[in-house]
Amino acid sequence: MLLTALVDSEILALHLADPEWVVFDCRHDLTDPVRGRADYRKAHIPGARFLHLDEDLSAPKTGKNGRHPLPDPSSLMEKLERAGVGSRKQVVAYDAQGGMVAARLWWLLRWLGHLPVAVLDGGWQRWVAENRLQSAELPRQTAARLEGKPGGGWVDAEFVRSRLGDRKQVFLDARAPDRFRGLNETLDPLGGRIPGAKNRFYRDNLEGDGRFKAPEALRKEFGASLGAAGPESVVHYCGSGVSACHNLLAMEWAGLRGGRLYPGSWSEWCADPSRPVESGEPRARES
Repeated sequence: MLLTALVDSEILALHLADPEWVVFDCRHDLTDPVRGRADYRKAHIPGARFLHLDEDLSAPKTGKNGRHPLPDPSSLMEKLERAGVGSRKQVVAYDAQGGMVAARLWWLLRWLGHLPVAVLDGGWQRWVAENRLQSAELPRQTAARLEGKPGGGWVDAEFVRSRLGDRKQVFLDARAPDRFRGLNETLDPLGGRIPGAKNRFYRDNLEGDGRFKAPEALRKEFGASLGAAGPESVVHYCGSGVSACHNLLAMEWAGLRGGRLYPGSWSEWCADPSRPVESGEPRARES
């Protein structure tokens, strides 16, 4: 069994003792960075390891490279190997944020060339609601060998700048509609968006119960944003390169593959005053 997008809680429950499966708890609160680890220590899926968004899944901030820069690949691989991730291991990631942070780990592993990685559909909330096993015990970790190297799948700020105004290029913003319009910005010093971007709030990928929508529904909804453009023409961004991974995961689930991530996202883009910005209601682009 090779899972490369989502995994159901029932399937995961059958593999809790499977040595070929490695589970990661990625719970994180952007406004309270210590909460995720504290919640993990109280209770988690049995055997799950913990990875911190700021400390493990991101590089240090410089003030110019966004709030969650891509981690050093060698450092990330070492952490994953110590946690037991080998080249043939099935990795599962979960969180309590609708899959937002788990999707970041999903994307990072694929960036390193590791394809058997899936996000727990419905996350921690569904696991708890179904009265599945929980534990506060820290798992014993046996190191493994992960053979991988960072590949493509992402773009930098200069690529984005060079494609502004290109009608064949789609920039898809995963932030909430108010932040996309430059309103109620509480995480970054400047509100707004990349000029010409379209909005696809990552939570619109989910049903009311927190699980991902069916692939057919997602294909239709993303198709409305893509228009005539193919999925390979999409660059995904958000505030800091985290929730944009959720849109990439949703498109993967929908069979719309080939999109790329702008990891620096808005927090990097707005740090340079020479870069153009937009705000307010988006204007229709001319064909």
